[in-house]
Amino acid sequence: MTKPVVLIAEELSSATIAALGPDFDVRNVDGTDRDALRSALSTADAVLVRSATQLDSEAIGWSPNLKVIARAGVGLDNVDIKAATQAGVMVVNAPTSNIISAAELTVAHILGLARHLPRAHGSLSAGEWKRSSYTGTELYEKTVGIIGLGRIGALVAERLRPFGVELIAFDPYVTAPRAQQLGVQLVSLEELVERADFLTIHMPRTPETLGMIGAEQLKAMKSTAYVVNVARGGLIDEAALAEALTAGEIAGAALDVFVQEPPADNSLTGLPNVNVTPHLGASTAEAQEKAGVAVAKSVRLALAGDLVPDAVNVAGAGIDEYVRPGLPLTEKLGQVFAGLAAGPLASIDIEVHGELAEHRVEALRLAALKGVFSKIVSDPVSYVNAPLLAEQRNVEVRFSADAVAESFRNIITIRGSLTDGTQLSVSGTLTGPKQIEKLIEVNGYDVELPLTEHLLVLSYTDRPGIVATLGGKLGDAGINIASMQIARDEKRGMALSVLTIDSPLAEELVDALAESIGAESARAVVIDA
Repeated sequence: MTKPVVLIAEELSSATIAALGPDFDVRNVDGTDRDALRSALSTADAVLVRSATQLDSEAIGWSPNLKVIARAGVGLDNVDIKAATQAGVMVVNAPTSNIISAAELTVAHILGLARHLPRAHGSLSAGEWKRSSYTGTELYEKTVGIIGLGRIGALVAERLRPFGVELIAFDPYVTAPRAQQLGVQLVSLEELVERADFLTIHMPRTPETLGMIGAEQLKAMKSTAYVVNVARGGLIDEAALAEALTAGEIAGAALDVFVQEPPADNSLTGLPNVNVTPHLGASTAEAQEKAGVAVAKSVRLALAGDLVPDAVNVAGAGIDEYVRPGLPLTEKLGQVFAGLAAGPLASIDIEVHGELAEHRVEALRLAALKGVFSKIVSDPVSYVNAPLLAEQRNVEVRFSADAVAESFRNIITIRGSLTDGTQLSVSGTLTGPKQIEKLIEVNGYDVELPLTEHLLVLSYTDRPGIVATLGGKLGDAGINIASMQIARDEKRGMALSVLTIDSPLAEELVDALAESIGAESARAVVIDA
């Protein structure tokens, strides 16, 4: 059996390779060499990168088999997430791998500013002895303002608290109890910049946060204050910061990140009251190893067809263990639903009933859509692009969950309508200790059949002789019936037959079967494993 190809496009630790295990054909390429990358990507199922390899829409288009892009780090500036999503490629990163390293670098920069360490070192290295020129300040009883009290901001607060500082923070998404737990007082941004002796920012770079510390905020700060940015370039307006430092509006700054990396000139980095490092937030051996191992594990999950907790372009990626067995069932129900549809879809409702509703079941929505669209479009469909395919086709998707399930412990239902108004529904469940997948309802009729690869579903007027006619014609065609169930609303009323069969049915045979019994509809459904 051919092993999936995992492409390593940048240098990663031996622990990363070990975490992948023996189940993959691991290949290496220089991701910065576009010609070599193009050739290597043509057969890759997964690619692991850091920050140097550009996986833009062009590169993603070179890889028809690609299922997952893994960034061994936090930032994803070098990955075109939109293009990956449209191609059905999962994008994963390691969002917690560098948080300790980034927090420690923040504290190091705060201490470096307080005691003028880089300038004092440079002076002494040049043969000078100017003790009085580098008189610093204690952190004790100073006010540290933290903008962004997420994972890194919280770690910074935790590490600074023993210094005896007063901690204040601005974060509109953090509750007062959480801040209190961290020993931090929540304040407005305006109050924070006015009170802070040291300001450190830990926000994502978005249109809303870009330049959030600009000329107005810097002018409002104390002339003795310092600012630190180890998060993302551009959160602090670089031109305004250079002007404030030159004018003495603030005492100094420490920067690890920049709008352009490396910076185009030294108008900011060359100032005497600025301490700079070349984007070292994640540059520790421990952070690099954590990132590599984390994404290697994610690649294993993704190539096994599973959802991945650290997938950035999949909603509801975390899967509860109780919910996990329902994923393949739901995907197969989606395939049956699509197989019954004789026209374009207008809406899809995914319903979860029973004990499952007590857990996180959002992943079942993705499984249902993946199953449905795998039978509708010719391009590869994944958990990633299935919701996008529904949106592109103006299919309204609704999802609900409740604890009420009749007859079975759990029931998963996919129902919806076609653009011509036709209503469809299928339901399934898992039964017994072995969690057998069963089809238990089709278009309002109760059935109970195993979900097998080949199904034949017929709707017709109930009358004698139907079973014999179907059995005879299928027998003549060499098609073996594994099981059959008939459901009806009343005697001589409408009936539904569902047959599980051992081999595929040609379209001509389906039409002949429908004609032989005067069926209102006849659909052959193939379920992919």
